[in-house]
Amino acid sequence: MTARPVCRHCDEPIDDPADAVYLGHEMGNSGPGWDVWAHRAHADLVGPDPDAVRIVARVLLHRALRA
Repeated sequence: MTARPVCRHCDEPIDDPADAVYLGHEMGNSGPGWDVWAHRAHADLVGPDPDAVRIVARVLLHRALRA
């Protein structure tokens, strides 16, 4: 049995498979990770993970200031 995908924007299950938009794969800390889905109407509203953006920004700042 496969679980229904959940919209990343509204956190509601996506009942109609034709309405599901695959956004990508998110890695897990101790496992294979999971697929990220959204309703077709919400796909353009989903932004990048703010934690990942913050971490990448800190790494880039550190590298820039170190040089």
